Amino acid sequence: MKKLKELQTREDLALYLAIPLQKLTYILYKSKPDSYYDTFEIPKKNGESRQIHAPSGDLKQLQRKLAQRLWDVYREFIEENEIQDNISHAFQKGKSIITNANIHRNKRYVLNLDLKDFFDHFHFGRVRGFFMKNKNFELPVEIATMIAQLTCYEGKLPQGAPTSPIITNLVCNILDMRLLKIAKKYRVVYTRYADDMTFSTNDKKFLENQENFMKSIKKEIESFGFEINDKKTRLLFCDSRQEVTGLVVNKKISVNREYCKRTRAMADAFYRRGIFEICGEEGSVNQLEGRISFINQIDCYNNKNDREQKHTFWTLNARERQYQKFLFFKYFYANTKPLIVTEGKTDIVYLRAALKKYYKEYPELIKKQDDNFEFQVTFLRRSSRLKYFLGIQKDGADTMKNIYNFYSGKNNAPKLYSWFAQNSCKKSQNPVIFIFDNEQVSDRPLKKFLNHLNNKGLLESSNYNHIQDNLYILTNPLVNGKKECEIEDLFDDVVLSHTIDGKIFSRKETDNEKYYGKAIFSQYVERQYDSIDFSNFKPMLEDIKSIVGSKKQG
Repeated sequence: MKKLKELQTREDLALYLAIPLQKLTYILYKSKPDSYYDTFEIPKKNGESRQIHAPSGDLKQLQRKLAQRLWDVYREFIEENEIQDNISHAFQKGKSIITNANIHRNKRYVLNLDLKDFFDHFHFGRVRGFFMKNKNFELPVEIATMIAQLTCYEGKLPQGAPTSPIITNLVCNILDMRLLKIAKKYRVVYTRYADDMTFSTNDKKFLENQENFMKSIKKEIESFGFEINDKKTRLLFCDSRQEVTGLVVNKKISVNREYCKRTRAMADAFYRRGIFEICGEEGSVNQLEGRISFINQIDCYNNKNDREQKHTFWTLNARERQYQKFLFFKYFYANTKPLIVTEGKTDIVYLRAALKKYYKEYPELIKKQDDNFEFQVTFLRRSSRLKYFLGIQKDGADTMKNIYNFYSGKNNAPKLYSWFAQNSCKKSQNPVIFIFDNEQVSDRPLKKFLNHLNNKGLLESSNYNHIQDNLYILTNPLVNGKKECEIEDLFDDVVLSHTIDGKIFSRKETDNEKYYGKAIFSQYVERQYDSIDFSNFKPMLEDIKSIVGSKKQG
């Protein structure tokens, strides 16, 4: 593949982005890039709104590829020139407002500047001119023009496009180097997070030099075509609260206490009344989760060593318990669709494939429109966050025990379901369904879970039953006269004996010359679902349908 600097024609650009020339031509000149954008607004902290222009469809995919190529060029430039890549902290993997703020921690003076209408300054001509004139690119007019056409919306870089962050970083790198030179002269540290610029120092003489420093900085910024937003210029002293990109940096990185208190009050209002406000406007669940997650992110950064040693519910601090409470509410109490929890992640693949095969028979569980399936149930995706706060392990059936404990209060877990049932204006309307392999004889997960419930006979007369509240248990059926069955036993011999690269399926052996494991098997099932016999799965699908129907009636 040619390097970006070597591109000369539209054909070269199409090959560089690994897309058909016909598609690139259609986007550029037939449908036009501006037709691919959706526009919406998101609230800002000050109560105002920010307009977002987000690309969709083929343009979005194309921009993602171009963005990745540009990031590669950027990193290559940083490495080749041995530049300290510690100035720009926005939009980059491994960097965040935390890494940006940490550089200014525990300083005598912190100066915050904000660039007015940041994205508006990256207009079509500037983007095209940069790629034509910058020594790291020096692209032909045709290539630079096409890149500008593909990345600009209504003549400027849009907030919401995958390519906008890297292009702003590339262009601003020139300004960053100039400001860094000035900062070093005055013994000041400099970083930038998008349009937020921060300078900090422990130099006692900074106040004496502040006027000259600001003149130099302002001159450089304005010569680059930007304008400082004077309303947001702040010089913060060490004996006051110093903030950088919304984080307190006086000693350790922390969140403003008032922000935490307001967030806790918002969550309580949401649970009890079903509504809360942010800056005078009605807030959304996603906004609330964003605030709680943000607070936890900072706590995690400060206490990562302690967190790694915590494995129990009762060692969580007050803030962590708030997050735990929210996650249980979102996933298990106020879940917007019936939630299915399986022993392993491959079980989810099998069930989704079976539903897609029989979508016409189970419209309560899955619908199809055009070529797209819409599941009417959700499957719990395990994550490190759910593991930490709710004991939901990445694999295995101990997860079910830990979830059940939040219903029953066993093992000192808080009875969260009961709390919400008594205090929340919202009523739980959708079931949570635990699905186990049907193994009640041997000492396997199902038998252990029933012992945990102190109810060994719960499944004596049926493959499913109600545990308590909105919680249900379900097993796969027994087939072929077996006393116990794993979910893989529901496939016929034709599927189980399918060879891949000369290997056969094994439930235990993986990654050797003879066998492939469950992960590869599930990928095969997912790809070939339309030709696979899922008839043994139907009793399970019928049971899920019955549980969903009974919960709605109840």
